[in-house]
Amino acid sequence: MSVDRSAPSAPQQQTNEPASPRLRVALIGHAFMGRAHAQAWRTAPHFFPLPLQPELAVVVGRNEDRARAAAANFGAAEWSINWRDVIARDDIDLVDICTPGDQHAEIAIAALRAGKHVLCEKPLARSVPEAREMADAAAIAANSGIVAMCGFSYRRTPALALAKRFIDEGRLGQIRHVRAQYLQDWLSSSEAPLTWRLDKDRAGSGALGDIGAHSIDTAQWLTGQSIDAVSAMLRTFVTERPVLAHQSGLGGHAEEGAERGPVTVDDAAAFTASFSGGALGVFESTRMAPGRRNANRIEINGEHGSVAFDFERMNELEFYDGADADDAQGFRRIQVTEPSHPYTGAWWPTGHGLGYEHVFTHQVVDLVTAIADGVQPSPSFTEALQVQQVLDAIERSAADESRLTHTTEPALTGTPGLPTPSTKKDPS
Repeated sequence: MSVDRSAPSAPQQQTNEPASPRLRVALIGHAFMGRAHAQAWRTAPHFFPLPLQPELAVVVGRNEDRARAAAANFGAAEWSINWRDVIARDDIDLVDICTPGDQHAEIAIAALRAGKHVLCEKPLARSVPEAREMADAAAIAANSGIVAMCGFSYRRTPALALAKRFIDEGRLGQIRHVRAQYLQDWLSSSEAPLTWRLDKDRAGSGALGDIGAHSIDTAQWLTGQSIDAVSAMLRTFVTERPVLAHQSGLGGHAEEGAERGPVTVDDAAAFTASFSGGALGVFESTRMAPGRRNANRIEINGEHGSVAFDFERMNELEFYDGADADDAQGFRRIQVTEPSHPYTGAWWPTGHGLGYEHVFTHQVVDLVTAIADGVQPSPSFTEALQVQQVLDAIERSAADESRLTHTTEPALTGTPGLPTPSTKKDPS
């Protein structure tokens, strides 16, 4: 194993209390998601009283220089380019998987079989069979007290957690409508280069799995209902893109006149959904909506009220209460920064908002607490498998002229083609 033990260790908290047991974490992958997770592991114990003390012990990458630099930047004690060696170590308690989707199943299953807790980024896998194998491995590991969690991190947004509280308290009444959009724009230009997120073999799907999976999980979690059937359309608007030269953020840069390669995933997805409790859902996801940087939106209408949320205004929740007096009815804007709101009491004074990184810190808090309490965290691998089944049903529906498709029907086993704007049928 290639390990540099000269990288600085994480600073220790100064406290008069007895030290909590350590939870030593191996972070596999150190790009966009790896950075977000690393920040969360280091921040959580400084703002929340945790029953275990997380320690970012080792960062794993593919390139020695980049892995070494990431370990130094993140404050990890060690680095490696061999995840198998790291998982085999007795001094690693939890494996945090932030790799492209084609590595999720192999790493997670190996880690669970080695007796490590696992946090895995979303979507859980590239296909239903992969996700089912991961869920089965997690179920077996649970018999030995091992937990596994999928990183649908938006659940930990305080405003969405408050919406969940309102729904669970019955303040909306029977849920009737779900409207969800996830809109980004980083692929709007046809000259945006190819990345692994545009390769079906690595990502599993495009906008559907990358961001649409978040909308599916959020909608099911908020309503307490599962999606049973869908009618869907998928589109790939740009079928070839220049080969990536330099990675930057979600995308990157290509050299002028660069060779072009095929896009093998969807650019956009749209579908209607039937929920188990009778609600009707309308969903859209795209990475080609100019001006919409990260518009993760959801509105839920019930018999007595509604909630609406947009992550581009993540500290706000819109709430309509039908019980208000006639002269006071209408949506109200709740600034979700009060100590009585979910998670926010550990942070700043009222009115001082949170950011994107905080949802990952809250994810760490909930996961560490579940490990200490000996309970399985949510979303579990079983819940993530169900999301994967919805993604699969969407692909099957789009491949069959938007036929109403049930999530319990047999899953796709091949790699479907994708429609172009001029294609009449949706052979996805």
